[in-house]
Amino acid sequence: MESGKTHGRIGELRSLIRDHAGDGEETAIEGVLVSAATVSDEPRTSPSGTVMALIAQGAKRLAIGERTYEYEAGQYFVASVDLPVTGHYSKASPDEPALGFGLVLRPDRIAPLLLGYPDDGPTNGPEPGRRSPTPPALGVADATPEMLDAAIRMLRLIDHPDDHEVLAPMIEREILWRMLNGPLGETVRQIGLTDSSLTHISHAVRWISAHYDEPFRVDDLARSCDMSVSAFHRNFRAATALSPIQFQKQIRLQKSRLMLMAGSSDVATVAFRVGYDSASQFNREYRRRFGLSPGRDAARLRRTPDPEAIAASGPD
Repeated sequence: MESGKTHGRIGELRSLIRDHAGDGEETAIEGVLVSAATVSDEPRTSPSGTVMALIAQGAKRLAIGERTYEYEAGQYFVASVDLPVTGHYSKASPDEPALGFGLVLRPDRIAPLLLGYPDDGPTNGPEPGRRSPTPPALGVADATPEMLDAAIRMLRLIDHPDDHEVLAPMIEREILWRMLNGPLGETVRQIGLTDSSLTHISHAVRWISAHYDEPFRVDDLARSCDMSVSAFHRNFRAATALSPIQFQKQIRLQKSRLMLMAGSSDVATVAFRVGYDSASQFNREYRRRFGLSPGRDAARLRRTPDPEAIAASGPD
């Protein structure tokens, strides 16, 4: 249950986010984000980025594969691999907008914190000489009072630009340290390791995302990650909740929906452009994913007043 002090900290965090939430999420401090949403919208699919996102008011629900993550005021979400997640604010209104604080997770900021320990990491890392199993790339945990304090100080700093260069890295370091020693520490830790299993899976995710329209052999991708095929499958699914082929399919369907929304090509052309050899297979998988045939869904998207937002969303 939320203590009085924690409630007070969250209240101050809400006030600071309201003060600094503008048209976009970026703030004057590099890597620091704020967000305010006034509607509980329908689910949308978009890249997660590699971030920590702390909710100060409202709630958000995210999903990838068969995994679902929900977090609300006083909890934070971590994405250590840039994945296509489907999500929406489940609690947000004009009177009580969903308010969030975010921090981009950068390997070069995490790596120095892992030095000087017998196991190359904080106290909750693996035993010396043992390689960590691949943790999920996404996770949710409760924010400690100390983490809330650090987030508050970071947002207060926005109004003092002369102090950004010196003080922002110090507060960022503190927030990262709190996460490394928290329940999601192993997920954050692996971002800073150049040879972690999660780092290798992240490279594979980026390759598939960049070559989504090309066929590939899983054993070739496993070899590029210096893993056996079975280990690659196991680690990829542990991190992303999807197999490599399922992940590629999800990327293809998202890309095809954007193309259909643009209206520059017919359904068959789009199917081939995203890598399908069979238009009928594309139709089946598209309907299964979005609930409508490609043609009907494209027509709906083009009628939507805000097509950019709806293009990445789920069906009505």
